[in-house]
Amino acid sequence: MPRIGPTELIIILFIILIIFGAGRLPEIGSALGRGIREFRKGQSGEEAPEEPDTTAKPRRKTKGKA
Repeated sequence: MPRIGPTELIIILFIILIIFGAGRLPEIGSALGRGIREFRKGQSGEEAPEEPDTTAKPRRKTKGKA
């Protein structure tokens, strides 16, 4: 199986940038990092503590009919 070189990696990252846009890349990176971290903890048998979801957008209060 051939290895992925720097040129191929740049092309893949460029395609990801086009598909998701620059605004969503930090969210995707954070979610990917969290997933890798949980996977490694699962492999080692550690129990992962529940972390609050910091990527959720806060709800705005609206004035309206109740």
